[in-house]
Amino acid sequence: KYGHAYDAFKLALAEEEGVADPFAELDIPDSIKDELKAYIRRRLAPQPVKIRADIEVSCFTYEGIDAIREALQAGMACGGENTPIKIKLIAPPIYVMNTTTLEKDAGIALLNKAIDTIKESITSKGGKLDVKMAAKAVSVKEETELQAMMDRLAMENDEVDGDEPTQD
Repeated sequence: KYGHAYDAFKLALAEEEGVADPFAELDIPDSIKDELKAYIRRRLAPQPVKIRADIEVSCFTYEGIDAIREALQAGMACGGENTPIKIKLIAPPIYVMNTTTLEKDAGIALLNKAIDTIKESITSKGGKLDVKMAAKAVSVKEETELQAMMDRLAMENDEVDGDEPTQD
């Protein structure tokens, strides 16, 4: 009748006028129906997707770091309350932009819009932006690889005994 159980569950959750409740025909108590709907709602809830893009931003004019900071803040301002855009420094001049959203395509479009905003801002100040990795949905594995790379770069930047010039 519904084609697939998934379709029936979607209809059961839709509380619109004119949509037939698939559980109405079943001879079960209302308390069980309500519990069943709550369980289905919890299981069918959309999972948040993490979207990431790697960019390289540089500016060698007089404004330099201030122009980069202003451009990155303009990119972060593109994010909304539900989908904030975070920008982290990996190693100069490489930055990672990410956002978490329920709609994959909307998240990718949002990051691309932010990249365009950053590009406009930085090129107006004489800088440049290169996209190292276009906006895409990332998995847990890719996130752990990014974290490992950031940890490795942080360790390489830490000063170690013997780094200081010796006084003779």
